[in-house]
Amino acid sequence: MSPLTITSREAATGPVLEITGDLDYATAPELRKAVGQLTLSPGRLLVLDLAALEFCDSSGITALVGALNRATEQGAGIALAAVPANTNRILRIVGLDRVFTIHPDTVTATTPS
Repeated sequence: MSPLTITSREAATGPVLEITGDLDYATAPELRKAVGQLTLSPGRLLVLDLAALEFCDSSGITALVGALNRATEQGAGIALAAVPANTNRILRIVGLDRVFTIHPDTVTATTPS
């Protein structure tokens, strides 16, 4: 089990959360707390960088959906970047690949259009 680390930074498009380690039942509250502390505003984009995500269970998926809901409530957008293959497979199976905007990397996700 890898500890969860969440690092926040600002990009031109809005906040980026780099999520490293295991996102599971024990650590999902940490993501919910980190997202809850962000200032999101209309027209901004929250990017969740999952490049270093090692494991994600159903609680982790629920936390990702919670981040989506929070961004939507604040009028902001949300995107996932560098989603690992195993997590991407889960997102596809449950249909969340059609709900989240998914980018191959953070650079692509944070490049203003």
